[in-house]
Amino acid sequence: MAGNSDPLTPRAKLAVTAGKAVAAASRAAGRGSGSVIGGRVALKLDPDLLGRLAQNLDVVLVSATNGKTTTTRLIAEALRAAGPVVSNALGANMPAGITSALAGGSDAKFGVIEVDEKYLAGVARDTDPKCIALLNLSRDQLDRAAETRMLAENWREGLAGSKAVIVANCDDPLVVWAASSSPNVVWVAAGQMWKDDAWSCPSCGGVMQRPGDDWFCGECGFRRPTPTWALSGDHVLDPHGSAWPIHLQLPGRANKANAASSAAVAAVFGVPPQVALERMYQVQAVAGRYDVVQFENRDLRLLLAKNPAGWLETFSLIDPPPAPVILSVNARGADGTDTSWLWDVDYTRLTGHPIFVIGDRKLDLAVRLEVANQHFQVCDNLDQAVQMCPPGRIEVIANYTAFQDLRRRVGN
Repeated sequence: MAGNSDPLTPRAKLAVTAGKAVAAASRAAGRGSGSVIGGRVALKLDPDLLGRLAQNLDVVLVSATNGKTTTTRLIAEALRAAGPVVSNALGANMPAGITSALAGGSDAKFGVIEVDEKYLAGVARDTDPKCIALLNLSRDQLDRAAETRMLAENWREGLAGSKAVIVANCDDPLVVWAASSSPNVVWVAAGQMWKDDAWSCPSCGGVMQRPGDDWFCGECGFRRPTPTWALSGDHVLDPHGSAWPIHLQLPGRANKANAASSAAVAAVFGVPPQVALERMYQVQAVAGRYDVVQFENRDLRLLLAKNPAGWLETFSLIDPPPAPVILSVNARGADGTDTSWLWDVDYTRLTGHPIFVIGDRKLDLAVRLEVANQHFQVCDNLDQAVQMCPPGRIEVIANYTAFQDLRRRVGN
């Protein structure tokens, strides 16, 4: 609990100091925030540092394929109603980045931590969280990530018997399978647009039945649990049946779902839904996502979409045709080098939009759009694409490193 005496040993303090020095040097050299390299150095000096830093905090872990950075931000805003928060708000979500973030929050009461799916079980072991939010699992980074069923299995084994309250999306069968090993689960009906990773039962491999919003396995009886929290249009329904309005500056249904899960997490810490949801309104953009920026005398809205489920959600919130759309795809290490996922995205949803294609893998994307009968132009770079766009706000959709490239170019 917060307020105990200083838990850091001399070795841990040395590790924190060294990590901060290395991070500062990395920033000074223009190599990014330095949080990852700083955390690596600190963990080398004290391998138990993450656990020590978490000792005095009430910790929330947030994990998912999509939406974890935004949900982490929303939960952090909500919990600030109850005390100071430390969070890895910039998305450095592996142990080194998490250690770095916690090292910077000496007076915090709450730690709100986004965790990469593959590291969830280990970080949960180290930080002894009070709450873990599980939002969704879908295919991502096909060349290096475990198949989604295996990730769900890892979560299930890693969280079995956890003392944490698990706040889990009951509309995603893989998340339900993963959370079901835990004794204390709060189920949230947050919805799930992307269903292509959960047609077979994670429990027995049987075929899933999906009548309406429900789902169940006809063979083993594994089925959707009854939620105690639910997203209903523009409201969150709490366990007492009260409907609380969601007012967000972030666009789209997916962010309302993130807000519903965040309200359920806040309630675990005693923050009422009305207070939590009011505070979430403060969040305008998350690490540049959803920002509207001025570039070449045009308004560009920057949207991040890293995998098929993310692209599906993003298409649902862009301006209607004929709003111009710039698509940018890279395939560097952080994106995954396999671009075959482009074939899982339904690009016919862009029909009627003038489309301009940039990025390292613009030709891969061009072939995919050609097959989807879309009208598009391949451009050399963002500047050229913007100059070719017809009038109106431009929607710019990019995957991970392409998004970072764009932010640098527009000075965001």
